[in-house]
Amino acid sequence: MYRNRTCGELRLANEGEVVILAGWVQKTRKMGGMTFVDIRDRYGITQLVFNQETNADLCEKANKLGREFVIQATGTVKERSSKNMNIPTGEIEIIVSDLNVLNSSVTPPFTIEDDTDGGDDLRMKYRYLDLRRSSVRANLELRHKMTIAVRQYLDQQNFLEVETPVLIKSTPEGARDFVVPSRMNAGQFYALPQSPQTFKQLLMVSGFDRYFQIVKCFRDEDLRADRQPEFTQIDCEMSFVEQEDILSLFEGMAKYLFKTIRGIEYKESFARITWHDAMKYYGSDKPDLRFDMKFVELMDIMQGKGFSVFDNAAYVGGICAEGAASYTRKQLDALTDFVKRPQVGAKGMVYARVEADGTVKSSVDKFYTQETLQEMKAAFNAKPGDLILILSGDDVMKTRKQLCELRLEMGNQLGLRDKNNFVCLWVVDFPLFEWDEETKRFYAMHHPFTSPKPEDIPLLDTNPGEVRANAYDMVINGVEVGGGSIRIHDSALQQKMFKLLGFTDEKAQEQFGFLMNAFKYGAPPHGGLAYGLDRWVSLFAGLDSIRDCIAFPKNNSGRDVMIDAPAPIDIEQLEELNLVVDIKE
Repeated sequence: MYRNRTCGELRLANEGEVVILAGWVQKTRKMGGMTFVDIRDRYGITQLVFNQETNADLCEKANKLGREFVIQATGTVKERSSKNMNIPTGEIEIIVSDLNVLNSSVTPPFTIEDDTDGGDDLRMKYRYLDLRRSSVRANLELRHKMTIAVRQYLDQQNFLEVETPVLIKSTPEGARDFVVPSRMNAGQFYALPQSPQTFKQLLMVSGFDRYFQIVKCFRDEDLRADRQPEFTQIDCEMSFVEQEDILSLFEGMAKYLFKTIRGIEYKESFARITWHDAMKYYGSDKPDLRFDMKFVELMDIMQGKGFSVFDNAAYVGGICAEGAASYTRKQLDALTDFVKRPQVGAKGMVYARVEADGTVKSSVDKFYTQETLQEMKAAFNAKPGDLILILSGDDVMKTRKQLCELRLEMGNQLGLRDKNNFVCLWVVDFPLFEWDEETKRFYAMHHPFTSPKPEDIPLLDTNPGEVRANAYDMVINGVEVGGGSIRIHDSALQQKMFKLLGFTDEKAQEQFGFLMNAFKYGAPPHGGLAYGLDRWVSLFAGLDSIRDCIAFPKNNSGRDVMIDAPAPIDIEQLEELNLVVDIKE
């Protein structure tokens, strides 16, 4: 062994022991006849001491060490005279008797410290160096602890971990597939799974009544902070269950993770909100309920008073920011600029202050009497010192989403989105379908296997747009951390779904015949849920992006800048795969 102790475990109780440490040089300091070297490994940092008077040759050797040199040091543990209580090993140091350089290092392109001078692109190019930083390493240690806790909980609940294939068949419904050409089957392609959806349903047909898998999924989608081309799901499925059974078990799992990993105990049941109410009051199917600021619709109050912007709008609504009436004109103009950004898309914003005497002063005073403004104030239950912000638009859903962005921005500005405050809820009763104006057809809001609510099944023939799904999402602090549904287990109902989604019988058979055939052999009622592991870890770590809880992530263009992938392949490989690349200009 190159070491018998780690760089993070020695304490005063170890004084006098002879130890061997191995690790990387964090920094060196020369002070008079003494040289101090901080040695680092995964477990921590320990100070090594070299004395010119005691051993000049050894001290000279230490003086030649550079940052990130890999070294082995043998020495005696001694109490430090000037203690560093910021690190666990800060009360001791090692008086070195032997030093061995295992490997030298060129100067790293950025400092290997928590507060590094490396930008995102540079750190991603040298990710193997970035991972040496304790702050990044802590995220991966957290991820490890969470996967262990997940397995413990699900094992206690009698779940079996079963692996499903990574090379499967393309399913165009949903996100774009990554496809893989087959050499042995010329002109044919595998796809990488967006999720193991059909396989876990087949496992239910097989009699594995409780399945889970911590599994890689792949989606060729545009990226953002909470998306990567490849990500990890905690994928689960159960037989002989109803929606309530699933919500109860996986709420239990969430509570177990909070208690085990963060030491937070939730005794109350998580709040539930219907999709319709989430959109109406928060403009989002993943509302952040760490703060209130509910939407109030104002059409009845503000329309018909001569202000054409409101009079001609399909939606007029606003939020009330408590205590924000002190906002200056400059701050209000900045908020107006915020909602006008292309990413938000509003045309403007109306504001109103509730003055100390209870009167309302608005940016559209000339169109409204104080009486009308007082009605508006009452609708918000606003108090003196509050600020009311109003948006309007031609499209109800679009305007609600714009108002949602404004609500979140106000939450940020007023310090209402504390990362250490977790508010969990279930969003339920999603629509089964969403209508696409371009293609003039319905799409499954979750996937084609989601069961409609039994009481809504008759609407499939008369009004499909009104059918609610037996689907549910878990949302924490405005982040969807998981979702699922009760599945269709009846062949006839599944065929009706395919028909409504525009599948011909032939197309449905071609893509999903294997599942439909399986259902003929006695499929149990079943349903499930998939949690996003990356999102859970990023929430618990207090990160704004899932990237830093993935060992080797892709950038926003879906590239791995460290290994430079994706990349062209040799012409010989293309010929072997019977492929011709023709890039359209």
